Amino acid sequence: MRLLKKGAKRVIPTVLAIYFIPMFALVFAAVGMLDVTRNKKWTFKTLDSYFFGNGVFTWVLAPFNLLMDLFCLPYWNRGIYRLEDLPQGYRSEIQTLVDAATDRNLVDMLAAKMQEKKRGMIFFKWYGKNISSSVEMPEYHQAFKYIRTIGVSIFNKKQSTGAHFGPLRVTLRVLYNMNDIKNRDVYIRVGEQTHYWQDNKLFIFDDTLQHQSYNESDAMRTCLFVDILRPSPCPWLMSGVLTGIRWMMAPLKAIFYKHWTFLK
Repeated sequence: MRLLKKGAKRVIPTVLAIYFIPMFALVFAAVGMLDVTRNKKWTFKTLDSYFFGNGVFTWVLAPFNLLMDLFCLPYWNRGIYRLEDLPQGYRSEIQTLVDAATDRNLVDMLAAKMQEKKRGMIFFKWYGKNISSSVEMPEYHQAFKYIRTIGVSIFNKKQSTGAHFGPLRVTLRVLYNMNDIKNRDVYIRVGEQTHYWQDNKLFIFDDTLQHQSYNESDAMRTCLFVDILRPSPCPWLMSGVLTGIRWMMAPLKAIFYKHWTFLK
């Protein structure tokens, strides 16, 4: 019965869309396929999640995201980036965040707030707007040219996410593991690539690709959670677009982070 209900939720809307608005439905489906097949080693499960699961927002925004890809040319979307793939200005700003976290011992300050919480999140800046918190990090409230979101995500022991897609391709996601990991049970998987935090503390990727984070260890995993503007010939344009998105996304913030506890 459960499988029947699940199937009906997928089939009925699809049939109705094809019947009543066939051209729109076909074009939108084609755009979605173009977008989702950017994922390497995709499977039927990837398609099901993208079109009918937690990737629906990404599908709805696919025309916009593909337009952002065009606006960023000649900076081709690599999907997964190395630090040296970014212009020097980006690298300097990322290093500023890392240095501040180390100097102020941010890991220990946040560990004290986690206690038995499964997954914690704290923001210092969100889409360019400074966020007040009980943890003083004035370095994170300065005006950055490229950095737009600064937060920290914390996984308690034996905590992982499900596979999911980010909604927007105006930014790139930068994760920096702040605590020392000596365990290959702590990693992030993006498509066919698995990144182990013990091998490299820094990982940069397009989060509209399907990804999943794992902490199967008995220790806490603490990562800087940063969004940077995608490199483009017109950073002012990307910044303006993101400011508009911030106003639209504010009411949906709780939806995207519903599985997280916000640390004050």
